[in-house]
Amino acid sequence: MSETDQTQRGESKTLAISNAMVRLHKTQFGRGPTRSRAYFAGSDVLVCVLEDVLLPAEEKLIEMGTEEDFVTTVEQLLDRKVRSFVSALDAKQNVIFEVFMFDASPNGDGDQ
Repeated sequence: MSETDQTQRGESKTLAISNAMVRLHKTQFGRGPTRSRAYFAGSDVLVCVLEDVLLPAEEKLIEMGTEEDFVTTVEQLLDRKVRSFVSALDAKQNVIFEVFMFDASPNGDGDQ
């Protein structure tokens, strides 16, 4: 299989995953995100980015918490503006993921 075929196959799989996440959110919560993308972050990590997905009760919970220290620390170290931050816990495996999404870089490719 050529590199182009592998890339297209990978893109179709991430598109299928992205679409499946939207369907699952709609089924489980009554509404889905307005925008969804899935990316591989290396060979062992898949990140699904779902936007405009929170329910009103979840929005209220966010108002009560803060992520400012995490965001400020990363912004200062990378000299980039954080657009979105999420802290996720897999309690069963005892793993926490701190994920930062940045505003577009000046060169547009996300590299530093």
